[in-house]
Amino acid sequence: MTHELGKPGEFPYTRGMYPDMYRGRLWTMRQYAGFGSAEESNQRYRYLLSQGTTGLSVAFDLPTQMGMDSDHPLVAGEVGRTGVAISSLADMERLFEGIPLEKVSTSMTINSTAAILLAFYVLVARRQGADVQKLSGTIQNDILKEYIARGTYIYPPRASMRIVTDLFAWVGREMPEWNPISISGYHIREAGSTAVQEVAFTFANAIAYIDAALAAGLAIDDFAPRLSFFFNAHSNFLEEIAKYRAARRLYARLVRDRFNARNPKSMMLRFHVQTAGSTLTAQQPDVNVIRTSIEALAAVLGGAQSLHTNSRDEALSLPTEESARLALRTQQIIAHESGVTNTADPVGGSEYIESLTDSIEREAQKYLERIDAMGGTLKAIETGFIQGEIQNAAFEYQKAIERGEAIIVGVNRFRMEERKIPTFRLDPALERAQIERLRQLRAGRDDKVVSERLQRLEQAARAEENLMPLVLDAAAGYATLGEISGRLKSVFGEYREAA
Repeated sequence: MTHELGKPGEFPYTRGMYPDMYRGRLWTMRQYAGFGSAEESNQRYRYLLSQGTTGLSVAFDLPTQMGMDSDHPLVAGEVGRTGVAISSLADMERLFEGIPLEKVSTSMTINSTAAILLAFYVLVARRQGADVQKLSGTIQNDILKEYIARGTYIYPPRASMRIVTDLFAWVGREMPEWNPISISGYHIREAGSTAVQEVAFTFANAIAYIDAALAAGLAIDDFAPRLSFFFNAHSNFLEEIAKYRAARRLYARLVRDRFNARNPKSMMLRFHVQTAGSTLTAQQPDVNVIRTSIEALAAVLGGAQSLHTNSRDEALSLPTEESARLALRTQQIIAHESGVTNTADPVGGSEYIESLTDSIEREAQKYLERIDAMGGTLKAIETGFIQGEIQNAAFEYQKAIERGEAIIVGVNRFRMEERKIPTFRLDPALERAQIERLRQLRAGRDDKVVSERLQRLEQAARAEENLMPLVLDAAAGYATLGEISGRLKSVFGEYREAA
């Protein structure tokens, strides 16, 4: 069988986006981190930078993701648990104290409140004296996958899409080196999808974002070069390599042929990869080091631009400093000792890899055609089609584990008596301190200024004005995340999933 191979750096980029790939520049080594207070997370970021990370990746706690301040009555016990608590510009200032934002690439995993967190970040950079035009990094800002797979939404989908496209337009003008979205297949896969579904539903979301941006008056070649993606590195080594190759080819054709892009950079699928949290086990946690190593190697052989490796203890707790360092060392060994970076697409031409690549592209395209026939991604989400497909795939995989057809080492085969390993423990006093800082912030600011700026934001939300300048203005006056989000909710309403 003859396969369409081509060369690295040439359309449709099956073999990689650049002719020399990692010979010219290694992928960005990120370690996703954030917990407790801004001060504690700042210390972890400084440590990771000292150990060789080449980009920061910020995890936010659930209250921050859901647009609630740390003192909201519904979030007691959740502050700082799954990430860092950020309720105001003051928190963001502490988070990045002593870290020159003009010199570091930052990724922020935040969606429904992405515009607010980006505003905080930009204001910190300005106060550092940084040139905002030179800031590099990514804001996830992928709200559609929240309705599909994750659940940290606030507003209804169509209102959320307006905020996404406002951010596209503003970032395009003000932050040319910044990626205004990271369209995420990662959480779709974590929810139980197959590799094909991960590619298909990620690109269905991408189509919806592109359509919305075009409808808002943006030109495809003005914003498409800054679109970025976020994929999962799961456990089936060869399938994962093929998945990235198929995704690159499918996306290149999609943007060129469906959206008539002319700039080659618009057609390039730039993506970050994180190893699969769902494959980590609480049983025999040291074995997770091997799982993560295989998954990370698949991401590199598949041509990722950025990579996070999970820590061995993440099925038990937030990672300890030692575990985070070991996860980073995994990337460094692949980069500097394995030899796989010496050539672009080292697996290209393998009969099995090429057949898998073709198959994944073909099956993902079939899903896109089905979603188009339904009326598009929003319709497919609103009717529950995408969610149902993922749930069915997850159910079938769980049944295979229970029947022993899918073997999980240490879980349904090769069990042994467990030994305890040191795990990270969050000090509950951190939540009380965060709430007290928030109380002091409100007591010390000019409430009249805050009220006026929030009122202007609400007026803009009721009109068609771009919201980002108003969000920035409110944030600069120390309006809190919850207050800004609350004003938008008063206009847009709140989304409730159908029973």
